[in-house]
Formats: sequence, structure tokens, C-alpha cells
Amino acid sequence: MASGAKSLVQTLRRYIKKPWEITGPVAHPEYLPSVPKATEYRVFCPATVPGKAIVPTSLPETVYDIKYFTRDQRRNRPPIKRTVLKKADVVRMKTEKTFDLSDFPQPYLTKTIIEDENAIGGGYQK
Repeated sequence: MASGAKSLVQTLRRYIKKPWEITGPVAHPEYLPSVPKATEYRVFCPATVPGKAIVPTSLPETVYDIKYFTRDQRRNRPPIKRTVLKKADVVRMKTEKTFDLSDFPQPYLTKTIIEDENAIGGGYQK
């Protein structure tokens, strides 16, 4: 009795549709649900790919090198030179007079500028 009821329900499900499947985009024959079935989701394991990868080969001179460290200009700099000063060197450098104050330009104006008070419009043209 139970198996007869199940087969009747399955037959009715085949012919009776849900209300949202009668009209709208779901009723179209090309409609596919957005969530794939469990058998369609992952056909094969990612570790066991059915085909082998085809790696293109060419002459090494014609292949562009994408490695960063070969083009890094910071690695091509000469080494930084460091000097260690001893106390005698520092004392000698303090006693040396290599620059005079007249060698440097004066940072501030030393002369006053007198403007023409009689200019029309304060010197601006109208």
C-alpha cells in the first residue's frame, strides 16, 4: 500500500508544477538552477586532473623574464662605504678651518628697498 502511494505521488509530481515554474524565467526550457547538483559540482579531484598541462617552450633569449629580482635596480648599487672616525681624526677636523663666512651667501637682505610713492595705482596698471 505504501509503495503504491509513493508511485502515485511521483507520477503526480511529474505532471503538476509549482506555481513559480508555470510562468516567469523558471518556466523557460533553458532555465538552469544556479546551484549545481552534487554530481556536477566537482567532477574530478583538483589533485587528479584528467589532462596534462601544456607548457609552451621557446628559446631562452626570446622569453621575457618576469622575475623581479633580476630587474631590481636597488640590488645593482655599489656597496655603502662607511668610515670609522677615531678621536684624533675628530680633533684634527675641528682645528681645520676650511670655510670662511664670506664663502656662504647672505640669507637675509641687508639693504632696504625704497619704492616709488608716486606710481599710479601703487605700481599696478589698470
